[in-house]
Amino acid sequence: MRQNGTVNGLASADDYAAFIRSKIKLAGDGAGFQIVDSDLHPSARPHQRDAIKWACRLGRALLGMAFGLGKTHVQIEVARLVVEHAGGRFLIVAPLGVKHVFTEEEGPRLGVRIQYVRNDAEVLAADTNILISNYERVRDGDISPYLFVGVSLDEGSVLRTLGTKTTRRFISAFKGLQYRFVATATPAPNRFLELIHYADFLGVMDEGQARTRWFKRNSSKAHDLELLPNQEREFWLWVASWGLFLNKPSDLGYDDTGYELPPLEVHWHRIEVDHTRAWEQVTRDGQHRLFLNGAAGVVEAATEKRETMDDRIAKMAEIVAAHPDDHWLLWHHLEPERKAVCRAIPEAVAVFGSQPLELKEGLILQFGRGQFPILATKPEIAGAGCNFQNYCHRAIFLGVNYKFEEFIQAIHRIHRYGQEHKVELHIIHAASEDGVVEALQRKWERHNYLVAEMQAIMKHYGLSQEAMRQSLSRSIGVTRRETRGEFFKAVNNDCVIEVRGVADNSAGLIMTSIPFGDQYEYVADYHDFGHNESNEEFFRQMDFLVPHLHRVLKPGRIAAIHCKDRVRVGKYSEHGVFSVDPFSDDVTRAFTRHGFIYIGRVIITSDVVRENNQTYRLGWSEMVKDGSKMGVGMPEYIQLFRRLPTDTSNARADEPVTKDKADYSLGRWQIDAHSYWRSNGNRLLDPDEMAAYDLRQVAAMVKAEQLNGSPYDHERHAEICEALERRQKLPKTFMLLPPQSNNEFVWTDIVQARTLNSTQAQNRLQQHVCPLPLDIVKRAITRWSNPGDVVFDPFAGLFSVPYEAIRLGRIGFGIELSADYYDQGVKYCQEAEQRRRTPTLFDLLAVTENEAPVEEEVI
Repeated sequence: MRQNGTVNGLASADDYAAFIRSKIKLAGDGAGFQIVDSDLHPSARPHQRDAIKWACRLGRALLGMAFGLGKTHVQIEVARLVVEHAGGRFLIVAPLGVKHVFTEEEGPRLGVRIQYVRNDAEVLAADTNILISNYERVRDGDISPYLFVGVSLDEGSVLRTLGTKTTRRFISAFKGLQYRFVATATPAPNRFLELIHYADFLGVMDEGQARTRWFKRNSSKAHDLELLPNQEREFWLWVASWGLFLNKPSDLGYDDTGYELPPLEVHWHRIEVDHTRAWEQVTRDGQHRLFLNGAAGVVEAATEKRETMDDRIAKMAEIVAAHPDDHWLLWHHLEPERKAVCRAIPEAVAVFGSQPLELKEGLILQFGRGQFPILATKPEIAGAGCNFQNYCHRAIFLGVNYKFEEFIQAIHRIHRYGQEHKVELHIIHAASEDGVVEALQRKWERHNYLVAEMQAIMKHYGLSQEAMRQSLSRSIGVTRRETRGEFFKAVNNDCVIEVRGVADNSAGLIMTSIPFGDQYEYVADYHDFGHNESNEEFFRQMDFLVPHLHRVLKPGRIAAIHCKDRVRVGKYSEHGVFSVDPFSDDVTRAFTRHGFIYIGRVIITSDVVRENNQTYRLGWSEMVKDGSKMGVGMPEYIQLFRRLPTDTSNARADEPVTKDKADYSLGRWQIDAHSYWRSNGNRLLDPDEMAAYDLRQVAAMVKAEQLNGSPYDHERHAEICEALERRQKLPKTFMLLPPQSNNEFVWTDIVQARTLNSTQAQNRLQQHVCPLPLDIVKRAITRWSNPGDVVFDPFAGLFSVPYEAIRLGRIGFGIELSADYYDQGVKYCQEAEQRRRTPTLFDLLAVTENEAPVEEEVI
């Protein structure tokens, strides 16, 4: 019987295949408009024509064009075409010292009048529809985005230097505009956060979704993104679908004549330091330093900048004096350095933050026109968008830091197409900053590598959306593999496709950790449940699976589903403030609407200190400012769902999970069924006495104190933590003394680190994105299945559930989409099976003891 695309309540294979195909989405589908070559200014070079047509077709795009390739030309043409197509006004937002390139040079050359505006009144009074203003004026609210139909952010990387709040303001303020563009010469492919900020601004994908789709979270540091190895190819294809990374005309198949960069000569000047200064420095653990290290922390870096400034200034003056007739760019990072530069080189003109905008812009423009020979400023002020190559080919960096993108931008103010001289860079640093220099050099190498990767994609696919779509389409479909053992079955396949062939009423327990909606992606395949645009789409895919789980589970038995609620950080939340997505409630609805009944949940407590390191949402500093904005740590859950037994008169399963009273005593049942507290009457150590012990002993004593039946005392718990804090022994990377519980539905003793990832790490193999702790698996299997039962996991990952099932005398059955996880999981299952077959010494002794009486009877 077929109803609404289902057969007997189960969706058809064709319906599921159509759902998977619907996941293929690229940026810009249908958002823009088509133009032809005759619409363009005749001066456009071939690569510029392609870029303009591509940007207009998408309607929202990143124009990453190397220095000198004509991104200003492209922006102006795109602005003109958008206004002609849609009407209204178009806004170009530019860094300081750049507006003249649009208003006085490129605009007039292209026959386009562009007017500079400072506020809404000037916008409304303007007699042209293409306007330009500064980032600061938009940030400060002087310019209202709603007055425009389109916007282009020239040198969009400037947003990074203006801070996260400014970035979020731009993203939200321009959200309603149909046409949005970002133009930059350095899209910084090794700075993933910047790329996904651009995607969010352009409306391609919001930042939260991009983070979870392609990146692995750093469990000790929030906002630290690591691209998942299995997602790298698709990530860069996705970026290329909305971002143009153009380094040479030949990337699009054109001639490179006239676009050759001049030679770049880099001189590293290392200033020696007196390392005996380090002997007075003390680390956090009380150890004295032997050597100075400016990379050790913020305090150490500031100290080295201050202590070495005079020597660095002297070296700078010496280098400038060797070429007294040349023009120089003097890049510095600190205000004391700027003042020292002006004292050492009086002819230097300084541009700094507290100057009026018009004065800063005027001085930057004068230097670019060669009207004075030496400019001293910070990369964050004049490092983006300015063209200094006409009169200057020498620059000095007075110091180093970790901000690579500012560094590379500053270099390309003079190392760009149109520069007629060899470019010389002099980078001065103290010997105590060797670690910073090494990090900077590694980032430079990584930048060059990723730029080459993007060039390769551009050369291979060009600007064809359809070619990229066809390439991504090839990742649909799985080559099924199966491995069987005596005590397990492992299958590499899409679980929805595979579960169709699993027999009815065959699983004694379903134990799995389902994907957490769209929070993680596990496999570079559209079949992956994590590869969905939203929670709603994720549960659409779950609707294809859950009815089959209900079908294969034995009547009356349990489906134990591991999940947790999801934190929505303020900037990713529709409310603009931190909130919690009750994902576990959605899981309950997903299972109950397909026949399961919900019978409860197990709570697994979390380490709130580690969680805060990942999210910054439970910070101590914020708590003291306003406790009302704080939530609590997010526990994990085992959601318990039951398939109704055939006979509900006594509510027992058709095949009950039984226990032997010899092993399962009345007392054990009481502990399982109820909370049990007792007092032993011993005097407890006071907090200061306890804090004198080492951390392992303190943790053990507090845990024992809370579990031995003594009434819980919140104040005492806090006082112990405070006593440790006074002795500077309270860890900041994990929670040493979490609350303990004896309740059977609150598991506080789960060792989160005890997963098969530990073995993966030891063998230097790819680790699972979100591994399931083995303690959870073992406890669930023991509690809700019989020996000999089939324990089924449709999202097997590294096969933790089948692995423990084998070890506990059950039959393990797992399905996994990832080929890599499957290969490793099969090995773990085979290893567990071998151990189960091999008797231990204790087994042999038990056999000998049992056989002895028989032998005596025979005799």
